[in-house]
Amino acid sequence: MLRIENLKKSYRLPEGGDIPILDIPSFQIGAGEQVVLIGESGGGKTTLLHAIAGILSINSGSIHLDGIETTRLSEQGRDRVRAAKLGYVFQTFNLLSGFTALENVRLGMTFGSGKHDLNRAKDLLNRVGLGERMNYKPSALSVGQQQRVAVARALANRPKLLLADEPTANIDPTNQQMIIDLIRTCCSDENIALLMVTHSMQVAGQFPRVNRLEEVNHVAKATSKPVGV
Repeated sequence: MLRIENLKKSYRLPEGGDIPILDIPSFQIGAGEQVVLIGESGGGKTTLLHAIAGILSINSGSIHLDGIETTRLSEQGRDRVRAAKLGYVFQTFNLLSGFTALENVRLGMTFGSGKHDLNRAKDLLNRVGLGERMNYKPSALSVGQQQRVAVARALANRPKLLLADEPTANIDPTNQQMIIDLIRTCCSDENIALLMVTHSMQVAGQFPRVNRLEEVNHVAKATSKPVGV
């Protein structure tokens, strides 16, 4: 489903020179597999997700998603693959404040097939426990409810791979486990591969496969500190 080879990403410093962020010789996720990548903040986890999603370009190497080498595509080509093959759950939800929960999920469909499948949007909101609040705008929803809308939106186009960037970071402890269970169950039900990044050992311990960032990213290995310190 996902295959990364010899990926390198660095950023140019204003005063000159480059700062390396990613150096990943090899990383793979199989179809339907659920993987968590654990590492400290600032270690490159979000940059890796953005590279996989095609939101930013890499310096060298290759990323293959569902048989497509996305790193060979134009920006527009990466946008099309992302819309058709990927779902993304952000830390900060990124919901449109002027739209209802149902409208936010339906808008998520626009970037894929372009078709608004009303029945699927309603079904997803029912599955995440918001059937009675689907016509509420984000301001009328709790933080945990907003993240559940974001999960439903990420699943709207039946992606092959779901990327989840610290999805419980801004959630109160009462709702954290609910969000983790919800994401994992929805992915299992539709055979969607899942890559979640986190700094939480409690979250990581629930997954069948856990990779530490420094095992995957040689830049992080050179600068890593014990997780949780």
